[in-house]
Amino acid sequence: MTQLEGSTLKWLKKSGFSVKDDARWAEALTHGSTDEKIDYQRLEFLGDRVLGLTIADWLFHEMDGAEGALAQRLNVLVSKGACADVALKIGVSDHIRLGKQARDDGAAMSSNVLGDVMEALLGASFLDAGFDATQKLIQQMWAEQLGGTAGKSKHPKSALQEWAAGNKRRPPEYRMVDRSGPDHKASFTVRVTVHNVGDAEATASSKQEAETAAAKNFMEKFG
Repeated sequence: MTQLEGSTLKWLKKSGFSVKDDARWAEALTHGSTDEKIDYQRLEFLGDRVLGLTIADWLFHEMDGAEGALAQRLNVLVSKGACADVALKIGVSDHIRLGKQARDDGAAMSSNVLGDVMEALLGASFLDAGFDATQKLIQQMWAEQLGGTAGKSKHPKSALQEWAAGNKRRPPEYRMVDRSGPDHKASFTVRVTVHNVGDAEATASSKQEAETAAAKNFMEKFG
């Protein structure tokens, strides 16, 4: 039975997930490129429905308008891009279990993969914690997009990923070049590099925030 790494378990709990069955969460994070018999597809199927019902319920109670307007907004909020943006925000890419070739090909930063894994995590949450708890978690994680910003701006790491692909470049590579300070007040410096283009750095209070800022700096410098 596959078990979660300690760092991944800690990250899941910090992100708000209630973990009971380690193997289920490992499955939610496992890409089909590994040699394992399980992957995230079945949990993705379930999580997609949980997300859709949660967002539809929220829109029904919070948004005026006809069915067409509700459906249009729903499609944006449950899209792979929206799921990928949430996944990037909480740091999913650092914990996806990938085969070597898929990792080398940049699958950890693929919007499709990130979106799929985000849905699989919601499926795992539904099974371990129930619908009510998962509904509250979705409302928290999607709060910015539910507040009206969905579709207006793209996460800097997603934008950089798409820029690199559009310019026929290798996927961006992120590397932590410095960590300083005590655990409760740590500082992380991350460098992002696109082969044959250049690099950019940023420092923040978490690795994920530093990566996001570095991607933003790169796009301002080279985009």
